[in-house]
Amino acid sequence: MQYSFTPPTAAEFQALYDETGWGAWDLERFDRALAGSWVVCSARDEADRLVGIGRLISDGALHAFVTEMIVSEGVRGRGVGGEVLARLVAEARRRGVEDVQLFAARGRASFYEQHGFVRRHEDGPGMDLDPVVSTSATGVQGDGGASGIGGDGGCDGGDLVSRR
Repeated sequence: MQYSFTPPTAAEFQALYDETGWGAWDLERFDRALAGSWVVCSARDEADRLVGIGRLISDGALHAFVTEMIVSEGVRGRGVGGEVLARLVAEARRRGVEDVQLFAARGRASFYEQHGFVRRHEDGPGMDLDPVVSTSATGVQGDGGASGIGGDGGCDGGDLVSRR
């Protein structure tokens, strides 16, 4: 598997959306989404086919938000999503943003919990990255400060908070 911070083409992004049932939009919308991303991590198989993507949107100073963690059905369960997530968190931190948040898709909160995220209190939305969780969960060394990868937009039992 090849990972990079080189965004895919809008057509590749659209094809992954179509394959995984994430939605149907026109190509121009995918082009704008990629252009508006702060960081894009792509995963490609041996044939150079896009099989995974994760994006960050950010103000570049205080907060970054993981949007779209999509992995092709054919490679799910092989660590692709976890690797994409770890690389996104590491890149945000390399750029000086410690607070990384997300909203997990319905039924996917446990994936983020396996990578160091914990559910937020019921009165708080989203998820944060837990600084006390071992670095082996995400492969990213934390500094003990709160940073988040947040929640569950349509959540399956509450929002998640991670501390790293």
